[in-house]
Amino acid sequence: MTEPAPHAGYFALHDRFDDDYGEDERDDSVLRPRHRAGGATGDRFDDWDRRLDSLDAPSGKGWLGRPRRWWIVRGIAAMLALFMLITAWLAVTAPLSKSLQPIAAPQLTLLASDGTPIARNGAVIDKPVEVAKLPPHVVEAFLAIEDRRFYSHWGVDPRGLARAAWTGYGGGSTITQQLAKFTFLTPEQTLTRKAREMLIAFWLEAWLTKDEILERYLSNTYFGDNIYGLRAASLHYFYRQPERLRPEQAAMLAGLVQAPSRYAPTRHYDRAAKRMGLVVASMVDAGYITPAEAQAMRPPRLDVRPAKSLPTGTYFADWALPQGRRLAEAGYGGQTLTTTLDSRLQAIARRVTARVPGNAQLALVAMRPNGEVVAMIGGKDYARSPFNRATQARRQPGSTFKLFVWLAALREGMTPGDRIDNSAITTGGYQPKNAGGNYSDSITLEDAFARSSNVAAVRLLKTVGSEKVIATARDLGVRSPLAEGDPSLALGTSTMTLLELTSAYAGVAGNSFPVVPRAFATPEKGWLARAWDWTNQESLSRRTHGDMERMMRAAINRGTGRAASLSVANFGKTGTTQDNRDALFVGYAGDLVVGVWVGNDDNTPLAGVSGGTVPARIWRDFMVQALGRGAARPAPVPDQRDDPGTPVEPMDVPGPADIPSAEFPIDGQGSRVRIGGEGVTVSTDVEGVPLDLRIDRDGLRVTPGPSPTGQPPPAVPPQ
Repeated sequence: MTEPAPHAGYFALHDRFDDDYGEDERDDSVLRPRHRAGGATGDRFDDWDRRLDSLDAPSGKGWLGRPRRWWIVRGIAAMLALFMLITAWLAVTAPLSKSLQPIAAPQLTLLASDGTPIARNGAVIDKPVEVAKLPPHVVEAFLAIEDRRFYSHWGVDPRGLARAAWTGYGGGSTITQQLAKFTFLTPEQTLTRKAREMLIAFWLEAWLTKDEILERYLSNTYFGDNIYGLRAASLHYFYRQPERLRPEQAAMLAGLVQAPSRYAPTRHYDRAAKRMGLVVASMVDAGYITPAEAQAMRPPRLDVRPAKSLPTGTYFADWALPQGRRLAEAGYGGQTLTTTLDSRLQAIARRVTARVPGNAQLALVAMRPNGEVVAMIGGKDYARSPFNRATQARRQPGSTFKLFVWLAALREGMTPGDRIDNSAITTGGYQPKNAGGNYSDSITLEDAFARSSNVAAVRLLKTVGSEKVIATARDLGVRSPLAEGDPSLALGTSTMTLLELTSAYAGVAGNSFPVVPRAFATPEKGWLARAWDWTNQESLSRRTHGDMERMMRAAINRGTGRAASLSVANFGKTGTTQDNRDALFVGYAGDLVVGVWVGNDDNTPLAGVSGGTVPARIWRDFMVQALGRGAARPAPVPDQRDDPGTPVEPMDVPGPADIPSAEFPIDGQGSRVRIGGEGVTVSTDVEGVPLDLRIDRDGLRVTPGPSPTGQPPPAVPPQ
């Protein structure tokens, strides 16, 4: 038989190696000879066993009934777990990439669609600096006044903390702590925040070099005048790059960091110069410059170049800015974005809204059917009230909400010719009235929409169902709360913004909804994105869309919106809330959808203003100038005058024969007009032939007449 292989000599490291190995003598007999053959190695294992036994021995050397080794192992594990938790927390709350970002929103300049600057907002922030490219005196000025031991500590300076605690001056914060504070933390003054600040400082020191920390600090710190970062500050105050700063200029900039608003040299030059002297003295104490060099430094002359003046906000800019921030690239330096605002249309909007009477406020929104806003007025005066009544004010839309009621009825199969009860509602808890008390047994849907019948609207809401009306409004993009089951919903008692309402009308104008209002043009999309958008868009059937436009046009041409009538195809609806608190007109013509609101901020009633008066005229005036086309003039309204107190003269006569005769020339050739009797006669000369043109009850007659010059007419040759 084949001889078995010898034992390999393996043994378990966790077992003890002594004579009391265990009850399993078979294993012990195998392992003990191999182990003992090691000589010195075997002695080492015995020594380790004895030491471990001494730790585990219940001789009173443990803690709380546990061996010391048990506590040591678990203490080390707890420290490792705590370290991992802190690392994970810092990775989430204090990512290193955040220290590379500006601590304030960079300056953003908004342009109209034609390139005209309209607003500038945000802090002035320029490119980051590199320590290696800065002159030594620039870095030394900041280190001398802010953190002299910056290159020797580990983020926290115990000496600085002790000095601050002992003297009461300074916060003892290092440059690393300041970077941690204004990059990651809030300005609250608590011990918890200070502890977090120190922890983040250690984190930054562990992962960044000293120069990287200093660069991020200099590129983000605030220097007053809405200026962030050393490069922007040196350009703002001295109109030069930081790489070319003179020692006295660097010293003045370093002195601003402690209290930028208090020491800003553009407003407090004396304070800035005094603070600069303290920086220079600190540079001498730190050994960066000699006393003679310090004596030679004088406060520098400022070189502030006036920037092109632009408003920091307008109604449109305030609304567009958040969208612009999302589109702007993150980083340093100002950026410029082109909006959808049309400067010509915005100027028209300002002109036509300037004529609102009294103290009433107003709002106007003009957009394309795709949602691009081209003009916006949020109030009479932005300087006095920046509150945007087009985008922020939530007011009742009144009868303009009837668009959703009638559209829901059309989607259910009804037609403009269908009739509905138009008699007064005399039962139930809700009894709305028609304006002017005009009622009838029944009325067509088209006439009810044109005349804005309230009782018909409530009955139509009940017929269709409020849930379907709300669903129609949601389809068109209305997101404001709508009260289901409330009959007053038909009359627009649920509040929403003018921008939201106008966007819904834009969905009808382009027959593609929902429409999302936006201040920036949508970038060109790929075929996949266009296909996705197409699947998310809805539209009305051709019949439904045509019927809805037919009724909206009737509201302008022969209904409550006659004051908005144009000579081109126009569609819209008036809206007036209870007691004339809100007056609206929303409609579209050409490629513009415009909504107009007039009301008081305190929600008090308007004196004689309804949706068919001031808002409709503003809408019409804007459209006439915007589209460049004429408008049909509404029928003149007779003036109402007081009784003059004089006798009333009769303005008619018994018969034509009683009309007094009159005769007067009409040109310089002797032609005359005679009025009298029962007709009008015009005597003139046509190519030397005198003629009389007589207009009376028998029509027009032409007969030879006497020559205007008194000469006989020339003989006419026979034909």
